[in-house]
Amino acid sequence: MVKKAFGNKKVEITLDEKIQIPSDKLVIAGPCAIEGYDQLLDTAKFVKEKGANVLRGGAYKPRTSPYSFQGLKEEGLEILKAVKNEVDIPIITELMDIRELEKIYDVCDIIQIGSRNMQNFPLLLEVGKQDKPVLLKRGIASTITEWINAAEYISIGGNESIIMCERGIRTYNDYTRNTLDIAAIPIIKRETGLPVVVDPSHGTGIRELVTPMALAGLAAGADGIMVEVHPDPEIALSDGEQSLYFYQFEQLMKEINRMRL
Repeated sequence: MVKKAFGNKKVEITLDEKIQIPSDKLVIAGPCAIEGYDQLLDTAKFVKEKGANVLRGGAYKPRTSPYSFQGLKEEGLEILKAVKNEVDIPIITELMDIRELEKIYDVCDIIQIGSRNMQNFPLLLEVGKQDKPVLLKRGIASTITEWINAAEYISIGGNESIIMCERGIRTYNDYTRNTLDIAAIPIIKRETGLPVVVDPSHGTGIRELVTPMALAGLAAGADGIMVEVHPDPEIALSDGEQSLYFYQFEQLMKEINRMRL
């Protein structure tokens, strides 16, 4: 339970009791996109064994190009549900469209609002009526104030279980996919009191940078991380270049555990 001061009001955030956060750290891990049952099952078993407490997996994928893999959609949700039950791990998946809310609500434990939908105000108001936690990713070119206002849209609907996710913003940097704004972590925590997780996979777009930036985010006060993990990133249908191999995720968890000592 986390107290927050949002504008002039004070409310409390309660995550679902099924979502256990060891040492107050949320570790969300899994593939960018669900590609099949075996792929998701293998990943879920591995990341849970190594310390992840929430499985990520996209059934509906908002892609920049209409010709890119768009996700397995309803089939992906069925796979997600089956794996969730078999591995006994809470899941998060992205909601893109109000028309998909009921189907996603039935499967997920945390509803993700992606970067592209951070200012989709009808969608924010609708998830604000739900009784499940919402992870709100920062828009690709959004200011901190705009990001906080987006969270306010969810809050005024009655849902105060909001997790803010810093996932990088677009800057003049042309080396990484985005620029991970580490300074936003303590700012958001100070201004809202909301929990913050950092997504170094999208924040950098480069596999080798995921671990150091995840650790940097935690050192800056993040309440958790969200990383992409794939059994074989070289053949991933989405974001393979920023997905960790299993052995890299295992090493990341070892580094995180050292920080907790």
